[in-house]
Amino acid sequence: MTASRASAQSVDRLAPWAFAAFVEANTHETAYRPPVVDGPVGATIVRNGRELVNFASISFLDLERHVPVRRHFAEGALAHGLSTSGSRMTQGICRPHQVLEETIARHTGKERAISFATGLLANIGFVNAMSSSAHFDVGIEVRNRDTVFVVDRDVHWSIWKGLEGLGYGRNVHAFRHNDVVDLARILGRVRTRKTVVIAESIYSADGTMGPIVEILDECDRHGAISMIDDANGFMVYGPENRPYAREAAAIRERADFVMVSLSKAIGLEGGAIAGPAEAIDAFELLSGTSMFTAAIQPPTAYAAERTIEVLAGNPKIVDDYLAHAARLRQQMHDINTPTTPTESYMLSVPIGNDAAALQMREWFVEDGYLVPVFSYPAVARNQALLRLFPHAGHTEEQMDGFLRTLLTYRRRLGV
Repeated sequence: MTASRASAQSVDRLAPWAFAAFVEANTHETAYRPPVVDGPVGATIVRNGRELVNFASISFLDLERHVPVRRHFAEGALAHGLSTSGSRMTQGICRPHQVLEETIARHTGKERAISFATGLLANIGFVNAMSSSAHFDVGIEVRNRDTVFVVDRDVHWSIWKGLEGLGYGRNVHAFRHNDVVDLARILGRVRTRKTVVIAESIYSADGTMGPIVEILDECDRHGAISMIDDANGFMVYGPENRPYAREAAAIRERADFVMVSLSKAIGLEGGAIAGPAEAIDAFELLSGTSMFTAAIQPPTAYAAERTIEVLAGNPKIVDDYLAHAARLRQQMHDINTPTTPTESYMLSVPIGNDAAALQMREWFVEDGYLVPVFSYPAVARNQALLRLFPHAGHTEEQMDGFLRTLLTYRRRLGV
């Protein structure tokens, strides 16, 4: 059978899934067929042969100026190889994973941590572990399908994916975004000893900061377990001189579990869940996303541990970055461009109309800027926003050019 004939047969058999109609109806091709990136990503990015000033990079600290990350990666590769070559359960973990997990546990204030190939897998694995029912042998079993999850409605997709199938309104409840009163209302009517509250420290869509202290107060009041997704805050917030210090201290001292990502401040890939030792030990078997898949590459774990220690030992790296992001926020306010009311380094600019926001995205690319747009279904319909990550490597000229361009578009579109 020729390849073209086989392909035609596949298309016919796939017709009930309506993939072709879905793709044809999508008028924003780049949302589903990503451009090709050449070279390293940083303050600028080369896409399809064009260099753009990059406000999309979640690796924002320009760490190569401070940490020889690529050298550490090479050292780790030479010493430990490029792959784990098997799951944690079949042959164990590499030494860099053990050291990284101990480092994460220490910096999150928890007893133990378990690493995952991505933060997404960490979140899905957490939900699975906390709601698993499994029987391995006499006396070796858990029966936790009666766990009730109460989550901020804006938590990351990975949490919602983990919750899928658990029964919304029965085992899954959502409270209004950052609304502690609504959280208390739901916790007041949940009647179970197994309640887990999940919230984020900083929300990716709009950059808002969660009222962590008040959320943890409600967990204490109602006897609920707390899990804080700190993907966007890990190694950024904490010291008293920085924003969000009170909330960061509460995550460290009071939250039962914390999820961290290695793709944000650390600038690499991977994630981890930190918490009580007995639970983390059980997660080895119960998370699924650890037991049945590969771990972080050993050289990535090796480089991540060294990067964490550098950020802890040299706070000026993050202090300077936060000041850099705060300057851009103030400059935006100076030209009457509102941002979401938060002090986080993520700057979200409400646009409203979905079509206008998507048009701005295309114009930005034409004028040499990569600016992410969050529109429906990432946010509510016609509540679109620009979501910016200032990069530590952005020059004043690049920032000023972006501000002038943004102001021109706002005037042109009347937003």
